[in-house]
Amino acid sequence: MEILITAEPLDERGAAARVSDPGAGAVVTFAGTVRNHFEGRPVLAVEYEAYRPMAERKLRDVAEEAVRRHGATAAAVHHRVGRLEVGEASVVIAVSAPHRAEAFAACREIIDRLKEVVPIWKREVFADGAEWR
Repeated sequence: MEILITAEPLDERGAAARVSDPGAGAVVTFAGTVRNHFEGRPVLAVEYEAYRPMAERKLRDVAEEAVRRHGATAAAVHHRVGRLEVGEASVVIAVSAPHRAEAFAACREIIDRLKEVVPIWKREVFADGAEWR
């Protein structure tokens, strides 16, 4: 299990390489990127903050549970903090599993649970101000 919270740009291929396993017939990756709009307003950038010790612990718990529940082999979850421009990856998840169905299911569970329980906060920056989400 690899968990990373960093201010550095994320590497989707690197995350996939970290979960590679000879017994895995599938590696699924997900990259969440900063979009240029939110609720009809143009977004200039997004700023992420995290309470690192708790966020890392929660990310590990979420990933371990998803791997266990879906019979996956391994997972890597990498999340950015700091200011991100439109198009940059804010989160990268890679999951390996014996078959694609397990890999897809575990990956989806990780991103869904991450948004629910991990203490990472997002501030959307607009031309006319900013809002925490």
